[in-house]
Amino acid sequence: MILSKNFLKDYVDIDENIDIKTLAEDMTRVGNEYDSAEKLVPATKLVIGNVLECIEHPDSDHLHCCKVDIGTEVANIVCGAPNVRAGIKVIVALPGAELPGGITIKSGVIRGQESNGMICALYEIGIDKKYLSEEDKNGIHILPEDAPVGKDPIEYLKLDDEVVDFELTANRGDLLSILGMAYEVAAIYDKPVKQIDLSHNESGEDLNKSFTVKVNTDNCKLFIARKALNVTIKESPDFIKNRLISSGIRPINNVVDISNYVMLECGQPLHFYDADRLGNIIETRMAISGEKLTTLDGIERDLEETDIVISDGTRAIGLAGVMGGLDTEIEETTKNVLIESAIFDSVRVRKTSKKIIRSEASNRFEKGLDPNRTYMAMERAVKLLEEYAGATIQTGKVVHDKFDKTEKKIDITANDINNLLGTKLTNSEAIDVFRRLNFETSLDGNVITVIVPTRRRDISIKEDLIEEVGRIYGVDNIEGKLPVAPIKLGYVDKTDREIRNKMVSLGLNETLSYILINSKNVHQYTNDKFEELKLSDPITEERNVLRYSLIPSLYKIYEYNKAHYIKDVCLFEIGKGFWKKEEIYGEDKKLCALMTGEYYLGIDNKKNVDFYIIKGVAEEVLDYLGYGNRYSFVLPKENVKEFHPGQVAEINVNGDIVGIIGRIHPQIAKEPVFVLEINLDKLLAKKVGKMKFKDISIYPTVNKDIAIILNKDITSDEISKVIKKAGGNLLVNQKLFDVYTNQILGNKKSVAYSLTFGSNSKTLTDEEINPIMEKIIQALEKNFKAELRK
Repeated sequence: MILSKNFLKDYVDIDENIDIKTLAEDMTRVGNEYDSAEKLVPATKLVIGNVLECIEHPDSDHLHCCKVDIGTEVANIVCGAPNVRAGIKVIVALPGAELPGGITIKSGVIRGQESNGMICALYEIGIDKKYLSEEDKNGIHILPEDAPVGKDPIEYLKLDDEVVDFELTANRGDLLSILGMAYEVAAIYDKPVKQIDLSHNESGEDLNKSFTVKVNTDNCKLFIARKALNVTIKESPDFIKNRLISSGIRPINNVVDISNYVMLECGQPLHFYDADRLGNIIETRMAISGEKLTTLDGIERDLEETDIVISDGTRAIGLAGVMGGLDTEIEETTKNVLIESAIFDSVRVRKTSKKIIRSEASNRFEKGLDPNRTYMAMERAVKLLEEYAGATIQTGKVVHDKFDKTEKKIDITANDINNLLGTKLTNSEAIDVFRRLNFETSLDGNVITVIVPTRRRDISIKEDLIEEVGRIYGVDNIEGKLPVAPIKLGYVDKTDREIRNKMVSLGLNETLSYILINSKNVHQYTNDKFEELKLSDPITEERNVLRYSLIPSLYKIYEYNKAHYIKDVCLFEIGKGFWKKEEIYGEDKKLCALMTGEYYLGIDNKKNVDFYIIKGVAEEVLDYLGYGNRYSFVLPKENVKEFHPGQVAEINVNGDIVGIIGRIHPQIAKEPVFVLEINLDKLLAKKVGKMKFKDISIYPTVNKDIAIILNKDITSDEISKVIKKAGGNLLVNQKLFDVYTNQILGNKKSVAYSLTFGSNSKTLTDEEINPIMEKIIQALEKNFKAELRK
């Protein structure tokens, strides 16, 4: 919301010593933050000049040499504007003038001719081009003949205004009007708010006899129609144009400008129809699916059943609260105007405006409107049309009103206020705050009954009133005290922290990603059956559902890193996945990791990430959490299409699948990208016994390698179990370090294991180890028909 100080001063007297920065800061202190506070025209050292002489520059085909009377002297100025000529009044920037964009005007010589100043266009002194006529866009601004030479042109044009650009909270729709701002400022400075002049004349037959309003939807609670006859379309008076420009709206003509002026003034959007092209009926209804409407911007729109439309009884002529139709727009030839002032369902208007266009009007409908202002805006509009468009106002107004305008009454006590704010206010002091806010009150004993005006739709409970007292009384005036309250020991999920520390110690970096993803990714990387949880009103379609798996989120981060030429990516996240199964909603905490590129194993020791590295990370986490010897890696019963079919395994703990590891399918990621996901809620629900520890042996271990050839379909897990059983207590560790296949081996593969033997009581000899090795080989031959590789 852009607040014009001059517009505000029409309704509340502000002391001259309160500049725009002070006003903005005072508004911020009561909860209304702002982006900027500045003069509408920031240029300095400007005067009105009279061009006495204008001749062509002797050394240029487009420049002119001008002699300009600036009141104190006649200045030589070189000007390149195509519309400069002798005998016109102009805006002159004197030497030393500061113009927008950091431009400083200096005396100098331009192509051999002296120039002491600059003849300015309006956009050069700070007026946005979108507010200007074509002539002003392409040349300097020509002032009226009565403009006083040597005086300030900004004051003469009544553009000596200051503006504040406020960032309002969503609940303060009342501040989307000058009147709303006036009540807020008046409360701050304890000033009265001036009443708007609504007086006007009426004549002719009552409109109710010749015009009908039909409302065929519950999405319109209030609709008022009036008619202004014999309007004259012309340029608006300066004060209306200047108020619109200061508020960020382009002036068009007096009739359209009055509509926008009243919207800014009262906060109630209006719509004007060419009454002669409308007929004698106006209807509000829901759109028919497939119905079409050409809007004011010339675009044909396909309407949906969720859109509220205005109709002439047969066809749509406007989108309620969003944009009017082209067929009934106000044109230069318009003579009779039908005025609409209405309240439409805010949610419906918002959904339609998101599809079509977000406008000043739709923004106000979305926030909710004051029904009393709906009536006020209508009367204000016809008053201004009568005064500045020469309109004759037809007697009567046609009204459909189903709006509940019951006043909200809230009981409160000074103790309620003091207990929450920590103040020591008396009843009279609390009542005085409500008086400044222009809220009616009555006192019965210690109970203050507050009647909340309909303009303040954000106030509905006692705590809202306490907030108002705190704002206006002043947070800075409340004595600071340390809170007195019982303290409870905070809760920290130590398991999460331990898992994080473990993952970091394994060389992975923690990340946090959005829980919202695109619906096309929600069923990826899993065969689990569930219903996606879709947002009813997503900010963007790229993030329109709650995720189930964390892998799509981490893969997006990988793609971002890849796009920035970062090849080595090792990430993990502990986060939530969400689901719906048979009308039951749930969420699971999950650990997810993604690894690609080179993995750091120590100083000068790196290795390309492969299946066994991601498997090792899973094993480290499971062992760390106490599930050693209770988990296994098994092939999925059903193929998960996003994984490489030959490099994927499910994590089985005590017979239940708690996670998955594997390589992302090459059709998705060309480079080898490996992922791990464990359902921590499911895993940690399985109890673990107390960890058992044993001393590290003081005797050296002995390493032996064994390489065997066997069928491809035999898993490493199956081989490891046989080796462990045959190796007995002296086999303290085994590690797969090589897998080899080629065309000669056919459907067989060669695998190699490093076996570590040790004892807590002595150093083992070959005579003790060799029989164990033989036993292991025999067990492999018996169970898998394995052959010792030569």
